Amino acid sequence: MESGLMSWVTSLLSGAVGGNVAGAVLKDKSLGTMWNSVAGVLGGGLGGQLLGAIGLAPGGGMIGNVASSAIGGAVVMVIVGFVKKMMGKKTA
Repeated sequence: MESGLMSWVTSLLSGAVGGNVAGAVLKDKSLGTMWNSVAGVLGGGLGGQLLGAIGLAPGGGMIGNVASSAIGGAVVMVIVGFVKKMMGKKTA
């Protein structure tokens, strides 16, 4: 695989893992395994590339990519979980 493609694949997989870890830790925000993974993949792809592009990837290189993608995946999963929970609340 090409280095750029490998970086994207790593970002997506790390994001999925990050989304599921966040869902396991924050059970009230969890979307279920499949949706935690989907939100994590989105966050991992965006987070890994964005943090890397602006130079905020922790550690740099492959480790920085994995870390920033996992963080991005977790953040997106928590945001989506929070929004879903807020939409489910009924106002009196």
